[in-house]
Formats: sequence, C-alpha cells, structure tokens
Amino acid sequence: MSQRDSGYARRERDLYETPEWVTEALIPHLPSIRDRRVWEPACGSGKMAAVLRRHARLVDASDIDANHGEMTEDFLFWRRAIIGVSAIITNPPYELAAEFCEHALRLMEPERGVVAMLLRTDFDHAKSRAHLFRDCPAFAKKVVLTRRIVWFEPEPGAKGKSPSFNHAWYVWDWQHDGPPTIGYAP
Repeated sequence: MSQRDSGYARRERDLYETPEWVTEALIPHLPSIRDRRVWEPACGSGKMAAVLRRHARLVDASDIDANHGEMTEDFLFWRRAIIGVSAIITNPPYELAAEFCEHALRLMEPERGVVAMLLRTDFDHAKSRAHLFRDCPAFAKKVVLTRRIVWFEPEPGAKGKSPSFNHAWYVWDWQHDGPPTIGYAP
C-alpha cells in the first residue's frame, strides 16, 4: 500500500521549513541539550535553529544555499564537525536523508555526540538502512510525532490541504547503551 501524494509541488532543494512545535517536541527527548553546542546543517531560513538556541548552549547554523544560514556550506563535504559541536540536529533534504544520517553519525562518533533527524515515520523500515538502525549501536530512540506536520500555511481565506505523511525524530547517541526506545510527542 503506498501513501497518497501530498498535493504540494516539490520545493527546490527540499526546502520545507520545520514548524516550531516540531523542534520543541524533540527537546525533552535529547540528552543534556543545555550543555551542548549544536549544529543545524540544513537550516533554511533558520526556524529550527531559533528554537534550538532557546535550549542549547550554542547553535551553529549552515545551509548549502547562500541565501540561508550563517555559513554557506554543503554539509556532506565537511570532513570534521565544527570544533566543540556535540550534536547535529536537522530536517535533512528528503532526497539526501540517508546520506545526511550516515555523514552526521561519522562526524559525531569521535565526539561521542548526538544526532537527531526529522524523517518520515517509516524511514527505518528499509532493509537498505538497517546499518542506521538495527545494526547501529548509537541508535537510541525514535520519537513519533502524534500529529502530522503542516508544511505550508494556506493563504488567508483559502482552505489548506491535509498533511499526508507521518513523521518522527530519530535520535542516535554515541554514548547510548542498550536497545533503542520509542517515545511519543504531541
């Protein structure tokens, strides 16, 4: 059974701005975010970075698009994490989601850090991604969002389209020990 089409036109570089409530829903599920320097490497206009700045010690925001972020960089080209960063948190471009997860995990492993990615709820179902979940000792938690994300607010007076996909935060922690857990967020 396939999911229905969202009805929205694709945005260039998968620029779908994460609503504030989605990032806030992640915060209680992160280990010691107050003490962390966080990197948001696909920041778009900075909505997620703004929420993270209310909770983390320091937040660096970058984006491949020169019109976004404090640094214009392609995250996938970074050889090492920004000095002092111990968490990478983002809503990765859908087409590059697996690559973003893999790269973030490589960057955070030497730091014994945390990675959190906003992905479709069934992202962990693919056999080709078992190395990110079943076979990855850092995979710590799946945080299921119990309501769907509205990516685009309708024009005033217009009827909005119903969201068609479920999402979850996937959290990896290189200091995690034991099996992953599941959590739920409003």
